[in-house]
Order: sequence, then C-alpha cells, then structure tokens
Amino acid sequence: MKTSLKLFATTAIASAFATPAIASESALDTLISESKTNVNFRYRYEGVSQDGIDEDAVANTLRSRLTFTSGTVNNISFKLEMDDSRPISSADYNSAVNGNTEYPVVADPKGTDLNQAYVQYKKDSFAAIAGRQRILLDDQRFVGGVGWRQNEQTYDGLSFKYSSDAFTGSYSYVNNVNRIFGPNGSSAQAADWRGDVHLVNGTYSINKEHKLTGFIYSMDFDNAASASNDTFGVRYVGNFGITKLTASYASQSEAGDNPASYTADYFLADAAVKLSKLSLNAGYEVLGSDEGNKGFITPLATLHKWQGWSDKFLGTPASGIKDIYAGVSGKAGPVKLSLTYHDFTSDYGSIDLGSEIDAVAVYPINKNVKTVLKYANYSADSHATDTSKVWFMVQLSL
Repeated sequence: MKTSLKLFATTAIASAFATPAIASESALDTLISESKTNVNFRYRYEGVSQDGIDEDAVANTLRSRLTFTSGTVNNISFKLEMDDSRPISSADYNSAVNGNTEYPVVADPKGTDLNQAYVQYKKDSFAAIAGRQRILLDDQRFVGGVGWRQNEQTYDGLSFKYSSDAFTGSYSYVNNVNRIFGPNGSSAQAADWRGDVHLVNGTYSINKEHKLTGFIYSMDFDNAASASNDTFGVRYVGNFGITKLTASYASQSEAGDNPASYTADYFLADAAVKLSKLSLNAGYEVLGSDEGNKGFITPLATLHKWQGWSDKFLGTPASGIKDIYAGVSGKAGPVKLSLTYHDFTSDYGSIDLGSEIDAVAVYPINKNVKTVLKYANYSADSHATDTSKVWFMVQLSL
C-alpha cells in the first residue's frame, strides 16, 4: 500500500504539469501565485492538581504552526503543514515522554513534526487525498484529530470522498497513525501506531433536518494489538425546531492480534434545546462491557471532548462506562460560556466511578486572536483520584 500511495502522489503531480495547454512553468506559477500561507501560534498554561501525586503540574507551552496550501492545476493541489510544540519555561509536568513522573500528566511533549503533507485531486463531487492528513469523522467520537493537545493526531494514508445533495461518503485506508506523543514517543506511549486501518463512513440526508449515518471502522495495529477492533454503527441527527436530537449505536469486537475476545456495545442519546439566550444540553452515553472483562474502546477518538475534560477515561475501564451529563451555555457580551456536569457509573455492576464539573469561557478578541479560560474538577468514587485542572490559552492566527 505504501508503494501505491507514492505512485498516486507521483502520478498526480506529474499530471498537473503534463497537459499541453499549460506549460510546466505556467503550472508552477499558478501553484505558487494562488497559494496561501498561514501562521498560527497557541500559548497555553495548564495546571494540574491530583490526589496521590505530591507535586502539581505547571505547563507553559507554545505550539507554532506553519501551513502552506498550493493553488490548483488540473484539479491537483497540495498542502504542507509543520508544527512545533515546546515548553517556554521549566517543564514541571509529565508529558508522558519526558520522564517527569513526579508530576501529573500534561500530554504536550516537546517536538517538531510534519503535521500534514498531502496531494489532493478534487473535481466536482469527488476528492482523493494521498499522504499525511487530518481525518475527522462525524463528531470525532470514533475517529478524530485530538486538536486540543498541542501536537495533533494525523494519519498517513489514502482517502476518497464523494458528496452530493443527498449523500456524503468517504473511505480511508491508513497505514500509520501519528499520535499526540510524537514525534519521539516513549516506551509507554508510542509516537506512531502502524498497521492496517479501514474507515468507511456514509451519511444520507433524509431531508434538510434529518440525517442518517452508517459507519464501519476496522483497526488492526501492529504495535498496539490491544487497540485493534472492528466497529459497526449507525448515527441519527434530527432537528425539531429549537430541539436537536442525536442518537447513535455501535457494536464492537476484537480484531487482528488483540489478546482479548469480546463483544461490547455503544449507545448515545443526546438532546440540545436552543432558547433565546441560553442553550441546554443533556445526554446519556454508554461504552458497554463484555461482562466486566473488556470495555468498548475508541482509540482514534478525540477523547478530550468526551467524558469530562479531566481526561480520567482516556482508556475505557473493563467494566465499561455510563455517563449521564447535563449542561448550559450562553453568552455574556462577546464571551461564550459553558457549564457541564457529568455523573459516571460502570456499565457492568453499576458501580459509582466519579463525577465531574467542567466550565469554559471563550473570548474572541478579534478575528485573529482568541482567549480561552477552562476548568475541570473530577471527584473520584471508585475510579482514579480527585483531580482539578485549569487552562488559560491565547491563540493567534495570521
């Protein structure tokens, strides 16, 4: 497959310059003259206080991103994106790579990495991408980019996409996952997961207000066998005036060399109501368990987005998780505010795991600068330990 990816990229670039109507010099000029270059800086303070660890984590990190998107010639374009993430003061935190285990984890390791590098062919309703790329499917519950962390998760592979008024579908083959612990990684947290990953996703629009999605995700990892799985599911999103309903179901079993033999189910029911000045949200999410032996896993998800921002459930417990949550959001002038409460119990045995309160304020100073103040407080019952986290972030886009 690696050979076919290289062949696709080589053929695509060659075809852009091979058409007699456009001389190679003119094509190169178009690629450059119609290109866009973007620069993004994201400073973040993250402080963590965790029971059982004497030292508090203090992380001041800066992510610098440079993105180049070429112009288009004969439906061919390419993108290059470089990221650099590093502490800008003393590294009093455990990045999961730096070995500072006397501190709580702040998973933002130091490193410079090629975040994206791909060639794209796009014509009408069809697109094909070969190379290192973002893959963000639906709400990123199963496949996402972990964009909250300073080093993003991206994918090496080949993707095909088709869209029309009634149907949008995609297929991606991935042979390497560039995880947030890269580019160096550690023995505990690998920088890359290598293997064969097939991602199939299709959405049918019943009408403007109702959409039905089906998905098949097959993951077979060479160096992360316990994360290998086959997942089949459906998702529904419907708008009913001021109310939006989301429901999802999936079934999962082991794949590849996964040492576990299991079957587990996933359920989600979520309702959001938009009022004049406030939005209310409540939901029930279950990552099921196979009789307490193995829980439903989502190894490629944007996990920070789910089950509380304290990140206590990045790995599903063997007994599974039930998450009952409710939240309210609104605006105070230009500032966006949100508050959410989670109550966690196990799927198998209905054991109290813990609860969490999450709050965030986002202030877009202008179109180029955004600030974020964010807080999470996890109160443990039988899972993990009491933890509080606070973040302050400034993002500049040019």
